[in-house]
Amino acid sequence: MEKILYLMRHGQTLFNVQHKIQGWCDAPLTELGIKQAQLAGEYFIKNHITFDHAYSSTSERACDTLEYATRFQVPYVRVKGLKEWNFGVFEGKDECLNPKLPYGDFFKPFGGEGELELRARVSRTLEEIMAREDHRVVLAVSHGAACRQFARQWEPYDQVKITERLYNCCILKYAYEDGIFRLVELHNRDYSDL
Repeated sequence: MEKILYLMRHGQTLFNVQHKIQGWCDAPLTELGIKQAQLAGEYFIKNHITFDHAYSSTSERACDTLEYATRFQVPYVRVKGLKEWNFGVFEGKDECLNPKLPYGDFFKPFGGEGELELRARVSRTLEEIMAREDHRVVLAVSHGAACRQFARQWEPYDQVKITERLYNCCILKYAYEDGIFRLVELHNRDYSDL
């Protein structure tokens, strides 16, 4: 039986504005980030989507995004497997220190994760969640690189292709069946007009 996963990126944070590397370290949502989450929540209301389960990264920015997007009406579980890429000693430093993409294993010697480690962690976490019998329509709030690496894992099965960066509060709708995730819809609004 087909199940649905809504995978969402958190809203804009103080570190996003300051162009700081933000993985396992955390920064609060900005006022724009809160508004982004509330507007993303309207997508769920307009499409009459109700969740039987919801999950968030343990990071405050993801938890707050989930709470604002669901109008504080949906109980959820915090899961470490949905956390962002661990950038090691680069956490909190200026983004100009990032290497050119793809990052690959660049951060491993500095106490961080490799790209394939992140991809495997997030994929394993979401597979375990969606394999649960009573999970039919699930919301999971995570992070930009974590969402993108999950998407890369399942690209061969996609009905919709990702052709641009994943903006804050983007929503990736996946159909899940027989252990396979297929991207069937992408709600990826650039909120720079707010």
